[in-house]
Amino acid sequence: MAEKPTAEIGVFGGSGFYKLLDQFEEHVIETPYGAPSDKVAIGKLAGKSVAFMPRHGSSHTLPPHMINYRANVWAMKSLGVTRLITPCAAGSLQKDVKPGEFVVCDQFVDRTSGRKDTFYDGPITTHVSSAEPYCPELRALAVKAGEAAGIKMHDKGTVVVIQGPRFSSKSESKWFTSAGWEVINMTQYPEVHLAKEQELCVVNISLITDYDSGLMGNVEPVSHAEVVKVFTENNEKLVNLLNKLIETTPARGTKCSCGTSLVGARI
Repeated sequence: MAEKPTAEIGVFGGSGFYKLLDQFEEHVIETPYGAPSDKVAIGKLAGKSVAFMPRHGSSHTLPPHMINYRANVWAMKSLGVTRLITPCAAGSLQKDVKPGEFVVCDQFVDRTSGRKDTFYDGPITTHVSSAEPYCPELRALAVKAGEAAGIKMHDKGTVVVIQGPRFSSKSESKWFTSAGWEVINMTQYPEVHLAKEQELCVVNISLITDYDSGLMGNVEPVSHAEVVKVFTENNEKLVNLLNKLIETTPARGTKCSCGTSLVGARI
């Protein structure tokens, strides 16, 4: 019987980011929730075992509202992953958050609908807190890794997650900006909360590709082609950041409470 693959750290790839590891073995992971987005590539990076999966599939065949988020997160958990890194392409809702800069989000606002967003449908009623969705330890390490790579980093920000696949209307975008939120994206929810339900440490790195449509009157409406173009241009910076972040990420200890999310959550 083949030895079961394992990994310490998981990474999801976003739009334009479909490969991380130079040497790897691909594995098909079966889950109780159906098929994940793609095979999982497992290899060594910075001396650690890393699992990588493109959340949209390697050929970008899955739009945001069709991603099987539960299967993706469960697959990572089944490999032994305790630390999950979730970079994504994102738009800016504030003038001081510029295209080409990175935001390490600390909060989300869910504007999606109809997505399977929990592992706990009963019979044991389970309420996992979303008060602090992202791991504070990994967030601090991600900011340091980005700064070491020469990237302009924002150490916090709220990501509003829209359903997709359409982009926002100008009125919606102005609403989000007026609320003070910094980042807009289509995939962070339910991904981050599902990771929380599996007691994983999760960190998001939002690569800002554009200003959203309602931010300024003279901004061209965002297009997917432009998002992928800027994301691709930022890939080298992202890979440098991930190398440093993975190198400096310790085994999970007691600096966060991510590993005890289920304590007191069940009735």
